[in-house]
Amino acid sequence: MRSTAILATLLLVFSSISLFIGVIELDITNLFSKEGLEILFISRFPRLLAIILSGVALSVAGLIMQQLVQNNFVSPTTGGTISSAQLGILIALIFIPDSSIYGRAIFAFIVAMIGTWIYVGFIQAIKFKDSVMVALVGIMFGYVIGGITSYLAFRYGLVQTLSTWLTGSFSLIIKGRYEILYITLPLVVVAFLFANYFNIVGLGKEFSKNLGVPYSVVLFLGMSLAAMLTASVVVVVGAISYIGLIVPNLIKMFKGDNLKGTLVDTALFGALFVLVCDILGRLIMAPYELPIDLIAGVLGSLVFIALIFIKLKKGDKKVVAFVKGCGGFIKVKNEN
Repeated sequence: MRSTAILATLLLVFSSISLFIGVIELDITNLFSKEGLEILFISRFPRLLAIILSGVALSVAGLIMQQLVQNNFVSPTTGGTISSAQLGILIALIFIPDSSIYGRAIFAFIVAMIGTWIYVGFIQAIKFKDSVMVALVGIMFGYVIGGITSYLAFRYGLVQTLSTWLTGSFSLIIKGRYEILYITLPLVVVAFLFANYFNIVGLGKEFSKNLGVPYSVVLFLGMSLAAMLTASVVVVVGAISYIGLIVPNLIKMFKGDNLKGTLVDTALFGALFVLVCDILGRLIMAPYELPIDLIAGVLGSLVFIALIFIKLKKGDKKVVAFVKGCGGFIKVKNEN
């Protein structure tokens, strides 16, 4: 509970800071003027909500996928889910050019779920289930989907249009363009309710059968939830890499592998991480913005490596177990 309270407090603090950062100056003196309120409710609040919901969606999606396949390298990025959602959006643009964001979301949901199920079929067919191999299969699968998407975009002259969904950015978020992200909230609640079932399924098919848990049904439900969470973000913001990979791993380093015990902290930290990345993206080259995808990739990788070395220096056994679980290619000396 202490970590949850700290993360919630930090999220509240950075959310307040985020409201006053932007091209148009907004401070406490003009906050309640007509222009100030318009900026606040048309641009700043919608952007803040989109950031928080995107961080929650991607981090929870990554946590569910990692728990179900028991692999810390699996995420919406390395499982081909983001690439599949982008393909779904392109299909919507080809066949229904005037489709609304909700129409594109339906296509993105369907194709993202199909792509995720195909990936699960691949890793279940692999006899040698090495952690790195499972992730590499997902990365290669994502490249294949990305190649098909690029070909279709060139074929139908939609390369420039598709670029909106290739790199994540919150710069175009205003009132009326982000509300579909509210679907994240009921999906996260469903994930919390089924968390114990996901834990059991993650222990294997035979273990699930012995406990009377329908393995295929729960696996199908979990992967579908992860796909829908990811697709909702891609439709509104575009692709944001690494969030679903880094955030769950960092939380698990400190709180263990129980999905129900880590889900709330993962959601809060995911929102906080995306929010900090967005603030940096707006400040580094102000008044211009850097894409959230770029900041999240650089900052996330540095934080991830730094925390691993800090925890290893302290001899934390959880980190030793975590690193071993990530493929065993990192030599750990301090295990006592």
